[in-house]
Amino acid sequence: MQNLTQDGQNLVHSLSRRYNLSFDAVMHMLIAVNNGNGSMAQFNCPELGGGGQWMRGGMTMVGDMFNYGLKSTVDNLCNELANGLANMQVFMPLPKGSRSGNQWWPGDLGQPFSSGAQNSTRYAIFPNRLAVEVNGQVTVYDTLDNNIGGISQQQGGNSSLTFSSQYGTILVSSLPVVSGGSSASSAPMPAPHNNFIEPSAAMACSPAPAVQVPQNLTNVSSIDDVIQLIEKLAKLRDMGAISENEYNSKKTDLLNRI
Repeated sequence: MQNLTQDGQNLVHSLSRRYNLSFDAVMHMLIAVNNGNGSMAQFNCPELGGGGQWMRGGMTMVGDMFNYGLKSTVDNLCNELANGLANMQVFMPLPKGSRSGNQWWPGDLGQPFSSGAQNSTRYAIFPNRLAVEVNGQVTVYDTLDNNIGGISQQQGGNSSLTFSSQYGTILVSSLPVVSGGSSASSAPMPAPHNNFIEPSAAMACSPAPAVQVPQNLTNVSSIDDVIQLIEKLAKLRDMGAISENEYNSKKTDLLNRI
């Protein structure tokens, strides 16, 4: 964690006295707001009701959902912290050549169109890519054809991360790994799904892998089953084993089961 400048220490001490919170509590919220680029924060602070979320100009959520005084405190505190981050040097500069705390993802991904943090996890969403940092380890995933609408986390680490897309709720761990993580060294980078890929000679001579899609769909027992079948169908479509119309028809049938 970066050290505070003198202005940063004065800011945290001042807000601690004004809101009757400990230095550590205000520091926790400062880091959360900083991780959210000054526009949002996901936090878990016992002095502020436990877990919660804040979005600048938007909704504030706290553990005690009907405690409007606590919501107001969190909203005002986060706004003041965001203003402090925008108008003064709160953290000591990093050594030359080191990566900024606000740019923890690989530089070749560019700037994300959405990012956030929760507890020990940070995420950033890019076109066709999702970067996730868990306990300091960054993994980049191929998002395939999913339009990611948000990330959520349960207890248990990276495997419990889920995201919402047009197909419902999906485990982050089900996405192909592009870099980082335990399988990055053996997994080649998938090509973007917007480009047509010419099948290799070996692929053309090999039969397409079988996908067990129930003809009457009576064996589909859960949303997870439906999602897995749709993913398999998408792979067959991308390989040219089935047509776009066949894919859309089967996908519609499967989605109607949810």
